[in-house]
Amino acid sequence: MSDQQRYFLELSYKGSPFHGWQIQNNAFTVQECIENALSTYLRTPIQIMGSGRTDTGVHASMQVCHFDYPNGSLPENFLKGINAILPKEIAIHSYRRVKPDAHSRFDAVSRSYVYRITFRKNPFLDELAWQIFNHPDVEKMNQAAQLLLIHEDFECFSKVHTEVNHFRCKILKAYWEQKDDQLLFHITANRFLRGMVRAIVGTLMEIGYGQRNLEDFEALIESRDRNKAGKAAPAKGLFLSQIIYPTEIYLD
Repeated sequence: MSDQQRYFLELSYKGSPFHGWQIQNNAFTVQECIENALSTYLRTPIQIMGSGRTDTGVHASMQVCHFDYPNGSLPENFLKGINAILPKEIAIHSYRRVKPDAHSRFDAVSRSYVYRITFRKNPFLDELAWQIFNHPDVEKMNQAAQLLLIHEDFECFSKVHTEVNHFRCKILKAYWEQKDDQLLFHITANRFLRGMVRAIVGTLMEIGYGQRNLEDFEALIESRDRNKAGKAAPAKGLFLSQIIYPTEIYLD
């Protein structure tokens, strides 16, 4: 009988030095970095699967991945040991045993992102926020954000030439929040398309600056044409912030 055990890891990372999450040739990625650290610490080849891919420069205050460990129980000081190997931009916060067929990507019920904008120059946020100096109309942007909840096809906000079966997403929540000298966009959905959140943010900012109106925004969604959407907001302001799973996948 095999002792193999599947684990979920909860982690965070600063995306600035990485070429995104997914392993690729001749590029430094988050996935490769974690796999190398796990394989070194556990002394066996380890492959991980993330809840989703983040693009170059995008951060995660919460990301989840799973892996199978052939020897069953992880070492007692696993978190201390693995974090000592990982670079300062990546931290693993917790791990949980899950059922053998639990999947960090396919079992996710919802995912949330936060996009951060700052209205004044801040050297501590240079790689963690989009710095702009003209205040948009947040009320109009929130009115437009609510329209996202009544649509399901978001091809207009997807990167072109992506290999997906469909462009349907169920957006559960989307709103802007003014917080001191920062503006935060919160969005939750069952799934997201590649580049979707940054394209939405860039387009909503155009509404905030009066370059589009609500009717234009709705027509854009119905057009399914990425060329009609706004320019994608910079990657550095985007954070994957939460992933929700059904409780029954956990063993502890």
